[in-house]
Amino acid sequence: MVYALFYLPIALHHTLLADTHHFDDSKVLTPEVRTSLMRTLCTSGTDLHAAGGWATRSLSAQDISAHMLSPSAYNLNAQAMDATIELIKGVLAQGVHVTEIYIDTIGRPELYQKKLERIWPTIRITVAKKADSLYPVVSAASVCAKVTRDAALAVGHSSYVAAGQAEASTSWGSGYPSDPRTQAWLKQNMDPVFGWGAECRHSWGTAKELLEGKQAAVAVEWPAEGEGDDMRMTDFFATQGERAGDALVDWFGPRVTAAMGAF
Repeated sequence: MVYALFYLPIALHHTLLADTHHFDDSKVLTPEVRTSLMRTLCTSGTDLHAAGGWATRSLSAQDISAHMLSPSAYNLNAQAMDATIELIKGVLAQGVHVTEIYIDTIGRPELYQKKLERIWPTIRITVAKKADSLYPVVSAASVCAKVTRDAALAVGHSSYVAAGQAEASTSWGSGYPSDPRTQAWLKQNMDPVFGWGAECRHSWGTAKELLEGKQAAVAVEWPAEGEGDDMRMTDFFATQGERAGDALVDWFGPRVTAAMGAF
């Protein structure tokens, strides 16, 4: 998953991004339009390159799964919020004077906004649903994230082709569960025991369903939340006097002192 931000002078927010270059939610733009906008943004001498800046933060499937399946239950929303916070901190550390922040929400916008306001109380922060359609600066950030993600998927697939693990004509699609190409690739490349490689997020509901479904040759048991390995060695010993039914007594017989008293 890729998270991105875009920054530019407030006076150019709508005139440059919306009126001149027609940025919009990346999902409603064609791949050709997204690529063209990104190329302009990265080309020295263009108005976009001169006026603004951007940054991305990528979370690999392997890292996301490791966090989500860990005992600490570091869920995807929390990871996404932390990635966003780190992006903003990075821009501020470069000396960019930030006075307003607009963010597409994760979960309840009012809770997310309060969390960010506690970190930056002097900055005006707006967290909203569908912010990538409402605020051109968020639209620009969504284009940066989408193009970066698509490029990462293409590079990842080419490495599979080079290793002989996939045909050049095949595709694993967008990586979204609604994509038939992604669904087909997952089913065709699933190991019956290990599932997939580092390219697939094993904490993903789609992957879990396939491993547990009819396609799987081996049954998979997912530990229920709270079933951690929290047993202690002292749990096997009595702590308050001698109790009836002590497991050690049942296994090895009565204590030596008790046996001597029976003579």
